[in-house]
Amino acid sequence: QVQLVESGGGLVQPGGSLRLSCAASGFTFSNYAMSWYRQTPGKERELVARIFNNGASTNYADSVKGRFTISRDNAKSTVYLQMNSLKPEDTAVYYCSARFIPYTYWGQGTQVTVSS
Repeated sequence: QVQLVESGGGLVQPGGSLRLSCAASGFTFSNYAMSWYRQTPGKERELVARIFNNGASTNYADSVKGRFTISRDNAKSTVYLQMNSLKPEDTAVYYCSARFIPYTYWGQGTQVTVSS
């Protein structure tokens, strides 16, 4: 049974930091590209960051470059998103995703709220 379980979301003040984690099980984690997406009400889900299976290649949305860092630990089947210098516009539900064509899996999401 495939599972992606996100954790680490919460309420943080502008300028603060959070670290999201996504623990994976039920598939060969090291084969999959892992991504973080986010979504706000009424908007499409958008890609925040992606890390490829070897961990050497990453992509970021322009809006988070220089503030967010994606990383993975294949031994722990876990992907992380370190979020620094958070802004109110980063408020969203953050989803973890695993992709290895033709398979794509999604977690249930974790809420991140940036507010004073």
